[in-house]
Amino acid sequence: MTVSFEISTYIPATPEEVYSTWMDSNGHGAMTGSPARIESIPGASFDAWDGYITGVNLELEPGRRILQSWRTDEFSPEEADSRLEVLLEPEGDGTQLTLRHTQLPEHGQQYEDGWRENYFEPMSEYYSR
Repeated sequence: MTVSFEISTYIPATPEEVYSTWMDSNGHGAMTGSPARIESIPGASFDAWDGYITGVNLELEPGRRILQSWRTDEFSPEEADSRLEVLLEPEGDGTQLTLRHTQLPEHGQQYEDGWRENYFEPMSEYYSR
């Protein structure tokens, strides 16, 4: 059985700003407070949180959508990568960010809180400065 969830938040920055920061190693690290290696190229591998998260960019629509294969070092070798889709929609002066995380292993529900605590909260602080 796989686990899926969808969560959303408002980010006080444009979709283009959020996308370009998310898809840049230095920006991603500054936004989350943890090292990342990522580039805006379909097929490129990435890692975040000092290698805890790894994956591959599957589809990229600048300023609109990010689709990645995604796993953490808590996945067993037998567990397939999950799918992470980040949707960016303009809302007022900012962005409604919707995150769909699908095809997670059974222990994957834990990542819902992780996204809120390690991405949504630091991103809001980063863009509110």
